[in-house]
Amino acid sequence: MQAFASLLERLVLTPSRNAKLQLICDYLRHTTDPSRGWALAAITGDLDIPSVKPAAIRELVASRVDPVLFNLSYDYVGDLAETISLIWPQRPGANRAPDLNEIVETLLESTKAQGLKLVEGWLDALDSTGRWGLLKLITGGLRVGVSARLARQAVADFGPAEGGKVDVAEIEELWHGMKPPYLDLFAWLEGKGPKPVSGALAPFRPPMLAHPLLSKAERMEAADLDPSLISPKDFAAEWKWDGVRVQLAADQGVRRLYTRNGDDISKAFPDLLETVDFNATLDGELLIRSPEGGVASFNELQQRMNRKTVSPKQMADRPAMLRAYDLLNENGEDLRPLPFVDRRKCLERFVVSLHNESIDLSPLVPFDDAIQLEDTRRNPPTREIEGLMLKRWDAPYLAGRPAGLWYKWKRDPMLIDAVLMYAQRGHGKRSSFYSDFTFGVWRATPEGDELAPVGKAYFGFTDEELVMLDKYVRDHTYERYGPVRSVTANKKEGLVLEVAFEGLQKSSRHKSGVAMRFPRIHRIRWDKPSRDADRMETLEALLAI
Repeated sequence: MQAFASLLERLVLTPSRNAKLQLICDYLRHTTDPSRGWALAAITGDLDIPSVKPAAIRELVASRVDPVLFNLSYDYVGDLAETISLIWPQRPGANRAPDLNEIVETLLESTKAQGLKLVEGWLDALDSTGRWGLLKLITGGLRVGVSARLARQAVADFGPAEGGKVDVAEIEELWHGMKPPYLDLFAWLEGKGPKPVSGALAPFRPPMLAHPLLSKAERMEAADLDPSLISPKDFAAEWKWDGVRVQLAADQGVRRLYTRNGDDISKAFPDLLETVDFNATLDGELLIRSPEGGVASFNELQQRMNRKTVSPKQMADRPAMLRAYDLLNENGEDLRPLPFVDRRKCLERFVVSLHNESIDLSPLVPFDDAIQLEDTRRNPPTREIEGLMLKRWDAPYLAGRPAGLWYKWKRDPMLIDAVLMYAQRGHGKRSSFYSDFTFGVWRATPEGDELAPVGKAYFGFTDEELVMLDKYVRDHTYERYGPVRSVTANKKEGLVLEVAFEGLQKSSRHKSGVAMRFPRIHRIRWDKPSRDADRMETLEALLAI
């Protein structure tokens, strides 16, 4: 357990992607089965321990620690596992420190009462780092800066199998047919057994991703393409819709809906899946159909994401649809090696044959040259379009982000100047910094102008800028609420942030009445007086765009 906890701690403190990969690989090489498999499942989010839940752990802590002290500590630290690991009363030598396999297998077979008793004993036996790792393992949501795909990349790097490096696409195609602790997978990677055969129906297939199409001034890598070189002879253009990229797989009656990361979201969209009566895999965009028959805003789609169940009313109010981009497999035939021009013909024929109102075809965008295409990008026919996708006609469907084949050419972001109002402590390596910023714009009231919060952002700035922002927050705090600080913000004093975002929708859930899509800090306007920040009327005007 201590080794796993140490791994998590080092991952939190390691910003480099390659360094994180090396840490995970080293752990997998030096940890025996089945513990390494359980650790991998925890990192990828595929480990569920139903016998112990966060609410029960909080009750356990209340029986050993003064509740007032715990609440004050939790408000300050901001993370449940970290708070408990630090505040738990030490009992040196009370119990034997458990190993990872013992913890997982025992808890999977335990009742809730038994599981909580076991956790109490283990917390007594472990040091603060071990307690933190134990609680992260049990509660999930590790927040160590490692995605499920990055963890699977580490598994691929862990090889080699049969003397050669394993492609992460192989791991991802096997993944959904395998269960923790992945004994057959590790045996193959170490050359001790055959390659596992996935018997899973409707498996996930690793998606093909695009490089951004950048202006001349922004191009820095070989994969970057000059927009002026785009021609209809070499490239197809289609709209990039503001939804969620998904993969709809159907095989012998088994129907699944995956995100681009391979997460199964089928339970949230049964209305779409129940219309499927084919054996094929479609790549496309998950959208909500508007009452008028078009595409609803992304905000409507958000209402149905991350749900374990969905009500008939929710499905009726926000019916799901798939806009198909590509056809990867049909009746067991793998179409991915074909060039896009051939796959597109297959897709057009396939979608027409379905007669399915919930699945339609992403239309191609005609153009004569790059100048015309640029004008089209800047003036899409509907606000639910993010930009353009550009795909070489001769491109096969390759997992990952291959150079020179697919490009995304997004519309320019919207920009506003807003005033910093609140700041909250971050997580992981940012836990000692105020890194989550709430900002607002001016709004007229009978008493005069006031700031109305319109969004929250926690990225877009450099590490050096984070240090400066953190210092500003600490120097200009006038009120504290646990991990949150109120920052001085009025017409005479305040920090202006230039905020970039991809879209804007009306929202009854926000006091301002609007919700931003992907807000981030574009610039810190140290030079701009707070009184000159934008007003709510500016955002209301953007709603009409």
